Amino acid sequence: MGLTSHSTGIKAVDNGLHIVKEDENERIVALAGNPNVGKSTVFNELTGLNQHTGNWPGKTVTNAQGKCRYKDTGFIMVDIPGTYSLMAHSAEEEVARDFICFGGPEAVIVVCDATCLERNMNLVLQTLEITDNVVVCVNLMDEAKKKKIRIDFDQLEQNLGVPVVGVSARSGKGLDGMMDRLLEVIENKEERHPFRIKYTAPIEKAIGILQPLVEEQLEGALDSRWITLKLIDRDETLMHTLHEQLGYELAELPQIAEGIEQARNSLEEDGIELEKLQDNIVSCIVLSAEGICLDSVFFDRCNYNARDRKIDKILTSKWTGIPVMLLMLAVIFWITITGANYPSQLLSDGLFWVEDRLSEFFMWIGAPVWLHDMLVLGIYRVLAWVVAVMLPPMAIFFPLFTLLEDLGYLPRVAFNLDKYFKKACACGKQALTMCMGFGCNAAGIVGCRIIDSPRERLIAMITNNFVPCNGRFPTLIAIISMFFIGAAAGVFQSALSTLLLTGVIVLGVVMTFLVSKLLSKTILKGIPSSFTLELPPYRRPQIGKVLVRSIVDRTLFVLGRAVMIAAPAGLIIWILANIQVGDMSILAHCTSFLDPFGKLLGMDGVIIMAFILGFPANEIVIPIMIMAYMATGSLSDYQSLSQLKDILVGNGWTWVTAVSTMLFSLMHWPCSTTCLTIRKESQSWKWTLVSFAIPTVMGILICFLFASAMRLLGLA
Repeated sequence: MGLTSHSTGIKAVDNGLHIVKEDENERIVALAGNPNVGKSTVFNELTGLNQHTGNWPGKTVTNAQGKCRYKDTGFIMVDIPGTYSLMAHSAEEEVARDFICFGGPEAVIVVCDATCLERNMNLVLQTLEITDNVVVCVNLMDEAKKKKIRIDFDQLEQNLGVPVVGVSARSGKGLDGMMDRLLEVIENKEERHPFRIKYTAPIEKAIGILQPLVEEQLEGALDSRWITLKLIDRDETLMHTLHEQLGYELAELPQIAEGIEQARNSLEEDGIELEKLQDNIVSCIVLSAEGICLDSVFFDRCNYNARDRKIDKILTSKWTGIPVMLLMLAVIFWITITGANYPSQLLSDGLFWVEDRLSEFFMWIGAPVWLHDMLVLGIYRVLAWVVAVMLPPMAIFFPLFTLLEDLGYLPRVAFNLDKYFKKACACGKQALTMCMGFGCNAAGIVGCRIIDSPRERLIAMITNNFVPCNGRFPTLIAIISMFFIGAAAGVFQSALSTLLLTGVIVLGVVMTFLVSKLLSKTILKGIPSSFTLELPPYRRPQIGKVLVRSIVDRTLFVLGRAVMIAAPAGLIIWILANIQVGDMSILAHCTSFLDPFGKLLGMDGVIIMAFILGFPANEIVIPIMIMAYMATGSLSDYQSLSQLKDILVGNGWTWVTAVSTMLFSLMHWPCSTTCLTIRKESQSWKWTLVSFAIPTVMGILICFLFASAMRLLGLA
């Protein structure tokens, strides 16, 4: 999410891989870099509010563009996806590589982390294989200074053969110098001699066989050495993009196809199998990166990262890592539960005050009662309830979640859970998408983009619903408080609620592992893929940017989708509750029909119907129950938990009903917003239906087994 082109006045939009300029004198510059190096901070400092975001054509990968002006030169900055390499193992890597290669940038700024420069150098070297017009921006110099890391920029620049500039993007220090060097690269048309990776003798020999043929065919349009290496390595994604750009299949031209065959035969004769070629290429890149940094990066303190390692001994230990993670999760839930109560009540009072004014307005204009009830008691009341219940918890949870992300803790969560996901034949990155699901399952589904494997991405999407979102928290917390906390009050009540809620969530996580394993052995068979997990250094979070990013990009985005769906849902609920068939409303007929099925699962027809009508937004499940039990014809609020408990117990609720309802709330179909997001991300109605059916079947099965066991034991 972000500001749109309409709100900022930017007319430059992506047309395929190419950026359309508003002014022909503008310069297009790509911003590349590893994740967690501050690339977006550099982008934001340069472009300010003059930016907009969207998706790359045909991709679910974010595309951010922005404008800036420096010394009378206009720039269109394109913030390409953060990647560790350009070898196209993921959609992000493919987009980044294709834009650098085919998108027409006049220069590429590669942002690096000064505290781990050698690791970042891999991306710099791969970028230099594609283009000579590179500026290396070494960010986080303030962090490097704290850790007593010195960088000899003159030597590093000499080693790389391209400009290298140190900056501290958070404070804006060094960015002017970087822009000066960028102008030099763009305006100086003299031939540059950047560093070229020297591969092993067999690989260089194979390149020598094919490169003259490729160079003759491309006529200088692309770097022939890099294209040659990709042809030998059988990079299918690049071949597809090359075909789109050139209009013909380069690898299928007779002389090129023959040259590829000769080059591959040469490698096999020298003992390098094609399957092992990429490993050899990566080894050469890593060794080159080490050599470049050897005489230009110095550590004045050998234990420069000692503090981080001490913290990691606690946060990632096999003995303390999981308990600390659960404790931190419980603390976040406690803050969310306790902190959301007061603003939620204030918001509710304000919105229902507006409802009273709307009612007065309808009376003043003499509107029919049915119109007032349909629009105000139906549509508006549902909207008001969704906003009052959803907004405060999200406005607390998402900033806390983003704060952990900014601190560098979330990759530690993925590290702790990686072995469990591996046992489930799933990807460790699923831990991060699962964490996002606590705030909103739709946001968790969008987060699945970080998973490279399509199979594992689908597993993460299908199982994300087992993590309860904040829309289900009100139902879970209310039931826990009424039936299991008892006479506890004040701080003890919120603490016990948090403890029990954390237990319910742990059950959801266990179900995630079990269902992931089941999917991996049945409809989504496969071997878990390996991935490189970076544990970034701990950093002081930028509170202001955390608040803006979490509120704008997550909270308001999710709330907007929920509101759009809740409005028509309010109309449907009102119609069902107010149109009579015989001596009962349609809603009453539906609950009576569902009652035998509900009893089988330890619940009743009203509860099942409340979950069905709560499909647009889980927040309205309890109000629908009250409306159905009391036959009020519109959504009803409750003044206190004791009042609500009296209503529920009076309608046959027991502790078994409470547990069954909690289990079904934890494991039932995704809400409509999540389903639409799954459809958008998977581009498939089939997988959307699977994502709907699997948690529903699991919820029915678990509730049936629990209720049957209680009946056999005579407890229900």
